[in-house]
Amino acid sequence: MLEKIAMTTVILVSIALFAKRSRDLVGFLGLGRPDDRKPRSVGPKLKEQLVVVLGQRKLLQWTLPGAMHFFIFWGFIILFTTIVEAFGAVYQDGFHLPLIGRWGPLGAIQDFFIIAVLVGIGTAFYIRRVQQPGRFKGSHTKEAEYILYAIGAIMLTILLSRSAQIALGHFPYDTAWTPVSNAIAQLFDGMSRETVDAIDTVFIWWHSLIILAFLVYLTYSKHLHIITSGFNVLFTSERPKGALSPMHIDVEEMSEDDTFGASVITDLTWKQMLDGMTCTECGRCQSQCPAWNTGKPLNPKLVIMDLRDQLFEQGPRLLDAKRASEAELQAAVGTLPPLNPQVLEDEVIWDCTTCGACVQACPVNIEHIDVIVDMRRNLVMGESRFPREMQGALQNLETTGNPWGQPPQAREEWMRGTSKQESLEIPHISDNPDADVLLWVGCAGAFDDRNKRVMYDLGKLLQMANVNFAVLGGEESCTGDPARRMGAEYIYQMLAEQNIEVLRGHGVKKILTACPHCFNTLFNEYPQFGGMFEVLHHTEYLNELVKEGRLKPNKDMPGTITYHDPCYNARHNDVWKGAREIIETIPTASYKEMHRHGHGTFCCGAGGGRMWMEERMGKKMNMERTDEALASASDTLAVGCPYCNIMLSDGVDERHASKDMVVRDVAQILLESIELRPDSGTDGNGNGQSSNGDFPAAKEIEDSSGRAAGPDDPQTTG
Repeated sequence: MLEKIAMTTVILVSIALFAKRSRDLVGFLGLGRPDDRKPRSVGPKLKEQLVVVLGQRKLLQWTLPGAMHFFIFWGFIILFTTIVEAFGAVYQDGFHLPLIGRWGPLGAIQDFFIIAVLVGIGTAFYIRRVQQPGRFKGSHTKEAEYILYAIGAIMLTILLSRSAQIALGHFPYDTAWTPVSNAIAQLFDGMSRETVDAIDTVFIWWHSLIILAFLVYLTYSKHLHIITSGFNVLFTSERPKGALSPMHIDVEEMSEDDTFGASVITDLTWKQMLDGMTCTECGRCQSQCPAWNTGKPLNPKLVIMDLRDQLFEQGPRLLDAKRASEAELQAAVGTLPPLNPQVLEDEVIWDCTTCGACVQACPVNIEHIDVIVDMRRNLVMGESRFPREMQGALQNLETTGNPWGQPPQAREEWMRGTSKQESLEIPHISDNPDADVLLWVGCAGAFDDRNKRVMYDLGKLLQMANVNFAVLGGEESCTGDPARRMGAEYIYQMLAEQNIEVLRGHGVKKILTACPHCFNTLFNEYPQFGGMFEVLHHTEYLNELVKEGRLKPNKDMPGTITYHDPCYNARHNDVWKGAREIIETIPTASYKEMHRHGHGTFCCGAGGGRMWMEERMGKKMNMERTDEALASASDTLAVGCPYCNIMLSDGVDERHASKDMVVRDVAQILLESIELRPDSGTDGNGNGQSSNGDFPAAKEIEDSSGRAAGPDDPQTTG
């Protein structure tokens, strides 16, 4: 009886401590800004729980550590039955679970997972002590090892308790199903029943005490993710992967008290706080981050950890103030240290290219980009503190509608081609209101010399395929992508609303663009402001034209081609098949994949507004990617993004490797592979008719962007 009273007391105290800490943690989340994360798509959310949480899909991208974590995770789920059996044994000899408690296969599964978890723990120590991967830098490694010791002790004590029960005859399962426990039971041969019973009691108590201590400790440790990860995945944003959260700034209703982005810890949303509580400190985001891999201060793991530590440091004081009164809470908030630079240095925030590698790699769906951009929004709009070279780009965006600072009338100069080319005649949308497709040229395509040539070749291909298309010319402005990702949300909103009004005014339904950043903004972010358009990337559109026979690559192009996936295509929008399929149709050309490709591509370094910022520390990202491309020993580096074209062309030039490799857009490669003939229609005028009227009416092309990743989607390796 005394034993039962003691166990009951320990259980109640542990539950009380767990409940108190859990209440505080929920209270911490209540300090954050509201964020509507109510699940709206039941089916996809259920699938995500099954695939990401239970299936451990993201972890299994790394074979050895993934398998290790998979067995430990499922071991805890399966062996919860043994935990219940252990506590039940304190109150009743021979206790067994109702219904399934004597089912032999359950005993066998328990035996298997006890050993699997112990092997997993050994593997974890091997990875940490022998391999020592760099992704653990900055993590609480000692704490992680203490947890591993605790899990190992839980497994050993339950195994020895099961064996003692077999020796005592209390074991609920047929021992034929539990060979491991039965083998250990042989250790108790020759011992008196009283001795074995005492040993069983000791192991059950140790097992129970470790479990209860573990339960309480979880709420104070990095292993809090065991509790929160399911919730964090459940409340993952249902926005498209490439879309940031909108602010909807109303200048007329703004006051001096309004804040922009995240200045102090309470400016984070409750979901961003939950992200911090859920961080496993595994460092997978760190290992994939292009900034960290090239020697920059940014470490996405430490960003989340530092914000979490700030919340846990300030949370108790803020929670006490909130419970006292709203006035005391506001006074306490007024004393909080600024997130930048006291919690995170400014340079850390500006290093991010918003490539999404961290989000892609995170096994618990932490959304690093959102919190980084929120801090940028505060620095730009709240404090006017940002890298000096950004000033010109932002001013140009606000005054001329493009970061190059060129006049709107210069947006059609790309149609003239070079001195050796004939000008393209492409109608303005007002002159061809029935155009099937609006060609969105983009700022780089209009003003950067290299990308002007890309747009010229793309326009020529569309005329050859007899596509009925038009352009906006001087009415087109920057989509606002660089402004938004720099944190200048107001400028982005101004540009977005202006473009949406123009597009609606011309009745545009389908847009074609050669820029993944324009594609992402038009397709994923303009709907936040009411702009609903069908948007296609030129690699996918050209691929359909080839499949339909409207473009026919028939010219031999001997040599090897490799393709660099733009982050805003492959990772953010699952667009990566079209470019490869085009290359595969080119006669005699061979294709070679780079190590990091598809969802695992490596950023060129220009995204997130960094096209207009200097890299002052470490190796330049474009040089890292250029070196990977050169290592592939390919003759041509194919690209599908104007930023990537600029960055990687510069990289090849800087390596003095232009004789070994040329950088060309997929459209340029496709045009070169088409044998030009007199009836090829190159004198078309962009309205779907060649000048001699030889071509049939244009055929509608369906959207084939492939935004759902296929089963053979390439992944990165750790």
